[in-house]
Amino acid sequence: MIVIDANGLILGRLASTVAKKLLSGDEKIRIINAEKVVVSGSKQTTFEEYKAWQERGATEFGPYFPKRPDRILKRTVRGMLPYKRARGRDAMSRLRVYIGVPQELSEAEAVSFKEASMTRLSSPKYVRLGDVCLKLGAKF
Repeated sequence: MIVIDANGLILGRLASTVAKKLLSGDEKIRIINAEKVVVSGSKQTTFEEYKAWQERGATEFGPYFPKRPDRILKRTVRGMLPYKRARGRDAMSRLRVYIGVPQELSEAEAVSFKEASMTRLSSPKYVRLGDVCLKLGAKF
């Protein structure tokens, strides 16, 4: 089992790396600290984009877009997998995303990806996923 500490990692780069690992093997992946993932870009633009995605469609018909950071991260990974096929469904079943650090993973050795680190950002414009979710009305 691979435990990934998402603190300070860029959302898209983390999701693509996790998707590749899920498709390549039978290893289970657990992501902790989902609320500390970084979304690059200006705060205002990021808030507007996520709000537009959330307001699209109707509540009874969809499409449904999550508000919580763990579910947004999981949905982002799902978008990089062939989730409608058996291979993608199997890969998604091996992924768990958590807000904070759960009790059962507190002693586990967490891995961090340098290719997804926020030090790669050339611009200081970014926002944490937890802050975006609070603006969307999430309670976590």
